[in-house]
Amino acid sequence: MSIVYQEPPEPGGYSLAVCTLASGSKGNSTYISDGTTSILIDAGLSGAEIEKRLNSRYLSAAQLDAIVVSHEHSDHIKAVGVLSRRYKLPVYINRNARNVLKPLGKIQQLRMFDCGTTFQIQKLSIHPFSISHDAADPVGFTIGQNGTKMGIATDLGIATSVVKEHLKNCSLLILESNHDPEMLANGPYPWPLKQRIKGRTGHLSNVDSKRLLQELQHDRLEHVVLAHLSETNNTPHKAYEEVAKALARSRTRLTVAEQDVCGPILYLK
Repeated sequence: MSIVYQEPPEPGGYSLAVCTLASGSKGNSTYISDGTTSILIDAGLSGAEIEKRLNSRYLSAAQLDAIVVSHEHSDHIKAVGVLSRRYKLPVYINRNARNVLKPLGKIQQLRMFDCGTTFQIQKLSIHPFSISHDAADPVGFTIGQNGTKMGIATDLGIATSVVKEHLKNCSLLILESNHDPEMLANGPYPWPLKQRIKGRTGHLSNVDSKRLLQELQHDRLEHVVLAHLSETNNTPHKAYEEVAKALARSRTRLTVAEQDVCGPILYLK
């Protein structure tokens, strides 16, 4: 298994293409495709901005097949309704979260999944698993195709045994690295918000991410993308320097997803 940057392989020459369109408290969205089926995990920017960022990578919202929602917070669902109506896209949401998704407006094709039960979107195999966050029933995902497996785990206060079990043996991980503990402690946020962020239903710190990655590291883990960084309580440099300690003896590539800039397309062969 290997990852190619920027230049796409020949048609059929990869299992999954992954692009982090945006990541952070102002909006989150990840594009995933096997070359035939293309989905978004979350759509937390405006519809126009998601279209713009897809276009910047020579991708098109018109070629999407579905949107999959991790949880109902606004930085994950802002454009879900708009894109669904504009492109007639089905929206997949957790059955236990459907009652809190009224901001989406009318969705013609609302499809429910149950946490812990794998579902298919054409050839993409998607498994939602429980995470610890202050939402109705938030989930992380593993996505598999033709023997390739990737994992997404952001917006989680603690890395439970369930999270660790599901993220084992991934070729690519998109992993939360939200805050630097010292920056959070000494920063401008009010005390209750600081407590929420570092609590069991808040967000993983850089140190937490490093510890989780130390447990998940294996020889076939090709790439880790650090995600959902706080603009106030973290920096890309701090996140990278701390989490990279978990990869000191490996060939795993580490990058940091950004809020304002679309990442490269990563192709899993």
